[in-house]
Amino acid sequence: MVRRRHGQRSIFEMLLPDGDKLWDPTLRRIDEVLQDEGMTDLVVEALGRRWRHSVGRGRPGTPAEVVLRMLVLKHLYDWSFEECEREVRGSLVYRAFCRIGCESVPDDKTLIRLAPALGPDVLQRIVERLVRLARQRRVVRGLRLRVDTTVVETNIHYPTDSSLLADGVRVITRTVQKLGQVVGKKLRLRDRTRSVGRRVFAIVQKSRRVGEAAQADVKRLYRRLMGITRAVVREAHQAVRQAVRRSRNLKPAARERVPGLREQVRHMIELTKRVLAQTKARVLQGNTHYPHKLLSVFETHTEAIRKGKAAKPTEFGKLVKIQEAEGFITDYEVCAQRVPDGDLWVPSLERHQQLFGRPPRLAVADAGFASAANERAAIERGVARVALPGRGRLSASRRAHQRQRWFRRALRWRTGSEGRISVVKRRHGLRRCRYRGPAGVQRWVGLGIIASNLHALGRAAVAKT
Repeated sequence: MVRRRHGQRSIFEMLLPDGDKLWDPTLRRIDEVLQDEGMTDLVVEALGRRWRHSVGRGRPGTPAEVVLRMLVLKHLYDWSFEECEREVRGSLVYRAFCRIGCESVPDDKTLIRLAPALGPDVLQRIVERLVRLARQRRVVRGLRLRVDTTVVETNIHYPTDSSLLADGVRVITRTVQKLGQVVGKKLRLRDRTRSVGRRVFAIVQKSRRVGEAAQADVKRLYRRLMGITRAVVREAHQAVRQAVRRSRNLKPAARERVPGLREQVRHMIELTKRVLAQTKARVLQGNTHYPHKLLSVFETHTEAIRKGKAAKPTEFGKLVKIQEAEGFITDYEVCAQRVPDGDLWVPSLERHQQLFGRPPRLAVADAGFASAANERAAIERGVARVALPGRGRLSASRRAHQRQRWFRRALRWRTGSEGRISVVKRRHGLRRCRYRGPAGVQRWVGLGIIASNLHALGRAAVAKT
């Protein structure tokens, strides 16, 4: 049953009469922002949709206010679920912040089950609510807009064809072994994980050498590795059919587990076949521009993105658009597929119009957004000054336009978006997503943006005092 909050006195009122002095000033201001009932209503509504009768039936669940505040605290300090539970359990201040007091602290597994209820739509509405509160507190007015993109990496290892084949063999073997334990008999699948590991290690050693002889050795090792992988795939098909036949004589509880494990094996077999096809094309046939390359058998939505960074030329994750007004993040978007930066300019202007009811006076972005069509679209929507720096050879009039004082000041202000992205990645963990799947990336980015905005509101309130 969904509850809104615990009904009890504060732990400070019971134990520490001067407990308010233990609070960090910024955390105290964040606590005041989270007292907004609109955000709690959104979480109550989301938790009520988990099951058909979640609202009125069942034992009392973790209150919505506690769920929201613990998730905010987790992303505010970039903790894991286990660290969040431990820190809240051992701190009077965090207990008071999460509105737990003397009640039991939800364990990490409970938070893991409840967090997916806050989907992308809920998190977007919470960000909108924070923008509304920031306007009321005069932290943001919507007069200036800056847009930038970044990459949030997924939690995968560096994708090589040999390591992807090893991942597929390992997962197929492990899942078939679980299936054999369920049906009560060992299935016909030879464990070839050690043999695959030796081949992968040899490929890594040979790949460091140069010359035609070394390349020939690498191809020979890849052929052996692919042959072992194909044998595992063939035996896995036979093992699944064998398990299905034996499951007819099982008890109902054990029989219900067989379809799920069977689908896991079949899903991993299909992914492994994709890796075999791309390995054949890339390594044996030399087609390095193989389309739709699979970069992970676990996070299949991962994309290879090049942003022109010298330290990290290629990043593996999802493209994220972040737009700000006066240094406050007003909207974000996790792109399902990689799109050019210029295609995100007009939607950003329209989103700003929806949030503030008027176009910004100044709109600025980097050269990736620059085009005559984008500049014209901003002017048509009522933007007084548009600062999109052109690249390459410019005409004399364009060079004179970009040398104006307001244009150069706008570009200097635009560089603040790089700092904002760096802070969000470093402080709130947006550098690498630790949640699984496309929905996990949406949730990770949304909670990180919410934590960043709450920190900005808290610091702004402290600065005023």
